[in-house]
Order: sequence, then C-alpha cells, then structure tokens
Amino acid sequence: MNLNSSNSHFEKSPFNLENREGYQAWRERKLENYPGSLDDLVVEIGDPRQLTESQFRALLDRCRKANMAIYVGTTGQDPDPEIPLTISRRFGVCGLNHNWLADDTGLTSLKVVNDGTRQHYIPYTNRAIKWHTDGYYNTPERQIHSLMLHCVQSAASGGENALMDHEVAYILLRDENPDYIRAFMQPDAMTIPPRMDEKGETARRVETGPVFSITPSGDLHMRYSMRQRNVIWADDPLTGEARACLQQLLESDLPYIHRGRLEPGMGLIGNNVLHDRSAFNDDEVHERHLYRARYFERLAGTGVFD
Repeated sequence: MNLNSSNSHFEKSPFNLENREGYQAWRERKLENYPGSLDDLVVEIGDPRQLTESQFRALLDRCRKANMAIYVGTTGQDPDPEIPLTISRRFGVCGLNHNWLADDTGLTSLKVVNDGTRQHYIPYTNRAIKWHTDGYYNTPERQIHSLMLHCVQSAASGGENALMDHEVAYILLRDENPDYIRAFMQPDAMTIPPRMDEKGETARRVETGPVFSITPSGDLHMRYSMRQRNVIWADDPLTGEARACLQQLLESDLPYIHRGRLEPGMGLIGNNVLHDRSAFNDDEVHERHLYRARYFERLAGTGVFD
C-alpha cells in the first residue's frame, strides 16, 4: 500500500475522531441487526478441512458484522492440527505467530501443564483469565489481528469464554466520551513490562503503545488487558476514567457480550476481539484441550472498506 492510499484510509476511517460524519454512518450500519446472542454467531458445518462455499460465506458474513463467528463441526475429539490451520487459510491468513511456547506447527495447545516452563503461565493452568486481546505484549510490528480457537476436548466443568467485538467497545466508549478514545490512542497509553528469563536476563523487552489504533487499511486494532499485575497505564485522569468505563462495560450484562463454551469439534474464528476465560476443572475423561492460532493479518474480506 502506498503512502497516499494509507493516508486516505486513515482520513476516511470511521475510527478517526475527526471523521464524525463517517463515524455516524458506519455506527448506524454496524449496530443495525447486530447479533443479539451467541446463537446468532453459530454456523453448523461438517469437517472444517472441507468447508463448503456456503458454509464459508455464512462464517464470513458473521465475521464481517461482528468480527467473529462460531463453527460447530463434526470432527469431535480429532486432534489433527490441520483442522484449525485449514479453516484459517480459507480466511486468507497465514502469518502465524509462532510464539515461544507454541507447538511445532505454530499452534498453541492450551491445556493444563504441571511441569516445565508452561506451568508458570496462566493459559496453561485452570485459572480464570481476565478480559484481554491476544498479543497485547507483542512489538508494534508483530501485533495480532486475527485469532482462531479450536476445541479438541472441553473441561469436566467450566472453561467458558465471554466475547465482545472490539469495534462495539469503541462505539460505547466514544458515545460516552470521545476523549476516552483520544486517551486510549495515545502512544503511551499502556505499557507491558519486560519478561525476564530464569537467568534474570530480558526475554521480552518493555512494550509501550496505544489501546486503540488505526491500521493502514483504516481498520481498528485493540491491545488490552484487564490484568492488575504486569500492566502499567498512563498516569493521567482521563486514561483512568477511560479504563474504569471500559472495565464497567466488560463486567456488565450488555447484550453485546456473548458467553458460551466451545465443545469438541467447535471453534471460534475472528479478528482479535476482546475475550476472557472462566476457571475450569478437568477429570480423567475430560481434560480441556484447545488449539489457539494467532495471526498477524486481519481476516480477508472483513475490513471496514470491504
């Protein structure tokens, strides 16, 4: 994309605070017939490795509207990593984030691990995970723009996810006070301290950046974590108010927040929406196992100008 095109997309983006007319028009389209329940995001398919055109279109339509869709497949407890990888490729994403704890395939196996390095990180425990977007600690050049979760096995109890479209969160904050968006777009809005390795050396550098940003394509990106530890916020009253407002929204019973649990053969495909995870318990038969794939690209065909 050339610079002039990029500038044009920024100016015309509904997420540009100066583009009030464009925002109001987009907001009206966005919220019209917006999914009112998790069921509205669900598409029943067969094998994700053999997705039909009509199944793909149904999933894409939901992603275009709500930045996410849930598929109900027929593969059950089949652990083939090609299941999530194939459906991701169908959505035009291939820049897989091979994080340092990922499998050889680039996927991350989310399951309880009781030894080794993984046991020290909350995704590999059965504890609850607060609201966040994925990869909020990544460098600016390696931000996560889309996400896939595929369930191989659900827990004996618990392990539900809450989901919220980050564009809707933007709308609610902007409607409350446009200055909240301005604060969250500041380049020093949120800082993630460095991660140190077992030798006390820096394994991941400090990362400072905005919560909301506008991509070169004119789309909205969000990096956020509700964690109390290991997140440093800009020390000004407006950012504090914006944080409190967002937290209040996420802890409410808004109809825009969808809650449910992925069962074997089900999956989530979407852009990097806000989500959490409840605590869970395994037993000898039900040991929770989800594949997670993070991508550097937005799902093809879901941009604000598509």
